[in-house]
Amino acid sequence: MSLKAAPAKAEIRETEDIFLMDGTPAIFGSHAGKKLVQMIQRVAPYPTAVLITGETGCGKEVVARGLHLFSLRHNKPLIDVSCAAIPEHLIESELFGYDKGAFSGADQSKPGFFEMANEGSLFMDEVGELDARVQVKLLRVLDGASYFRLGGNKKVNVNVRIIAATNRNLEEEVEKGRFRRDLYHRLSQIQLQVPPLRERTEDIEALALYYLKQHKPGASLSEEAIQALMKYSWPGNIRELRNVMVNLAVMSESLEPLIESHHLPPEISLIPAETISNGGEAIAGGGGLEEMERRMILQALQRNSGDQGQAAEQLGISRRTLSRKLKLYEGREIQPVEADGNVIGQFDPRQQQFFRATMVVDAALKCGMQTQKVRTANVSIGGLAIAGVMNDLETEREISISFKLPEWNTPIVASADLSWLDGSGRAGLRFKSVEGQEELQRWIQSQLQREGWEPYRRDRVL
Repeated sequence: MSLKAAPAKAEIRETEDIFLMDGTPAIFGSHAGKKLVQMIQRVAPYPTAVLITGETGCGKEVVARGLHLFSLRHNKPLIDVSCAAIPEHLIESELFGYDKGAFSGADQSKPGFFEMANEGSLFMDEVGELDARVQVKLLRVLDGASYFRLGGNKKVNVNVRIIAATNRNLEEEVEKGRFRRDLYHRLSQIQLQVPPLRERTEDIEALALYYLKQHKPGASLSEEAIQALMKYSWPGNIRELRNVMVNLAVMSESLEPLIESHHLPPEISLIPAETISNGGEAIAGGGGLEEMERRMILQALQRNSGDQGQAAEQLGISRRTLSRKLKLYEGREIQPVEADGNVIGQFDPRQQQFFRATMVVDAALKCGMQTQKVRTANVSIGGLAIAGVMNDLETEREISISFKLPEWNTPIVASADLSWLDGSGRAGLRFKSVEGQEELQRWIQSQLQREGWEPYRRDRVL
C-alpha cells in the first residue's frame, strides 16, 4: 500500500497507504489490520458519523485520517481536536468559536473548529471527556441545526462530517449517566473497533523496524529479538513500541547495528528466568537473581504510578515484603557523581539496560586456547563492543574477556557469546555471566551521570 495523494473521486485502491501529518505511514500487515483497512475504505465515502473505539495508543488517529483520505471530502480540511486536552471552560469556545467581546480577552472574533472544518471532517478524539452542556450543543449541530458563536447573535451553518474516537466504553458511560444516550447513538451510526497491537502480531516487526530505522538507519533486529517483541503483550500498544525502539536507537551506539533480544527492556526480552520460592511468595529472577528481582519491583512500581499495594498484588508478594525490599535497595543508593553539565534528563532501569557507555581500554580476549589483545569501544550491562580483533572468532568456542573499568581500576571478567563480527576487526559480545556485575552496573550509572542524565531514584516513584 502506498498512498501519496488522496484517491481521486473517492476511488478506493487497495494499494494505497494512509499517512499521518508527520509523514508516518500506517502499517497494516496482519489479518486484523487488513480487515480494518477494508472497513475504512467501505465506510469512508458515506457522510455518516463514525465512532472509533480502542485502547490508548492502538492507532485510532490513523483510522480517522484514513476515513477522511478515502472520502469525497479528501480535498477539504481535516481538523483534529483532543477533547481531553482542552480545559473544560474553553472547550465550547474552541469548538464553536466566539465573537469579539464575548469574554475578557476576546479582542477579536475567532472561528471554532466546526467552521474551520466546514465541508471537510472534524476528528474529535477522546469524545467521552466532553461535559454535559457541550454534549447538548454538539447533538444539535449533528442533527443539522445552526448555532451561535459564544457571545454572537448571528447563526452559523456548517456541513461537517464527525469522526469521533474514545478509549472508554461509552455504553457503560451512558448507563452511569456520564454520557448522553441520544448523542452516543448519533455518533455511533457506524462503529469501528481498532484491535490492540497484541492481536496484530504480524504488524509488530514492520512497525518496530520502521521506528528503529527512523532514528538509526542501517539497524536491524535479530530473529530472537523479533520473537521477543511479538510475544510481549504491549499494554501501551503502538505508542509503547515506538518509545522502546526510539530508546534503543538513541541509547545504543553505531558499532552494533544488530539489535539482539538482550538489548530489549527486561520485561520484553526472552532472557531465561527462573522462579524461586521465598516464604511462599514468588519472586522472578534470572542471571543476577537479586538484580532481576530489584528491576521487577521497580518496574511494577512504575506501571502502577508508585502505588505499593497494587505493585505488590501484581508481583504476587505482600506489601510488607515489598516495603522491606525497597528499604534494602534504598540503603544501596549510589552516591551522586558530579556531572560535567546541567541535567538533561532522567534514566530508569529500562533505559539503563540498553545504554552503551563509551569505554576505551585494553582488554584480553580469549577464544578457546587463543588469547589476543583487543581494545574496547563501549559497554552496556548486557554486552561489549570491541575493536582490533586479529584472529577469527569461532562462535562454537567459549569466549571470555577481561578488562579494568577506567578510573575505578576494577577488574571485570566475563564469559560471552559472539553477537556480530565485521571485516574491519570489530565485534560485539553478549555477556553470559560477569564477575563484577554490580561494579560494572555502578560504573555505567556513573557515566550516565557524567553525561548529564539524572539517576533514577526510588523516592521519585514512591
